[in-house]
Amino acid sequence: MAELLQIVRLRYTWPGETRPVLDIPEFTIAPGERVFLQGPSGSGKSTLLAAIGGLIRPDNGTIRFDQTDLGTLSTACRDRFRAEHLGVIFQQFNLLPWLDVRANVTLPCRFSKARARRAGNVTEAADALLDAMDLAPALRGKRADTLSVGQQQRVAAARALIGKPRLVLADEPTSALDHDRREAFIDLLFGQVEAADSALLFVSHDPALAARFDRQVSLPEINRTGKVA
Repeated sequence: MAELLQIVRLRYTWPGETRPVLDIPEFTIAPGERVFLQGPSGSGKSTLLAAIGGLIRPDNGTIRFDQTDLGTLSTACRDRFRAEHLGVIFQQFNLLPWLDVRANVTLPCRFSKARARRAGNVTEAADALLDAMDLAPALRGKRADTLSVGQQQRVAAARALIGKPRLVLADEPTSALDHDRREAFIDLLFGQVEAADSALLFVSHDPALAARFDRQVSLPEINRTGKVA
């Protein structure tokens, strides 16, 4: 089976810096695979996600997603490609505070016709995900900025999953949760990733979570810079 994501000789240096933050010979994710990526703060985890998402262009190397070389795409095409194929759970959730819960969840379908087609009835798909994330119907008309941290986290996960993206990127999504809520969230996330047949790249500095995933990867071990800044 072909890899869903294949990274070869990826190198990236932040503007103004002299040493690269990423220098990765190879990294792959298979379709449907759940990968735990760990590393200390400043080791380049979020930078790697930004490169996979097409938000930054590497200095060198290839990022191939489902046989498409992201380096050959213009900025606008990378944005469309990301909207169509990737779901992202940001560390700070990045919900639009003035929108209600349901409107936040359906946002990806406004930016990608393919996501909207895969979702079918977008409102019903959003409500089904919110049900699966154990968010009460009474919350769906509430502004995102009125929710608790745990509720915002689950809304962000539902937004990432709507329209069945091929890959979900989760950037430290459990960092603000206690142990019990963290475990409950991962249970919910795994169930929905499996239902959507999506792969998952879950970034965290907490190695206690790693055993639940198909594969564990240490970024400092695959990154030849060895730099932690």
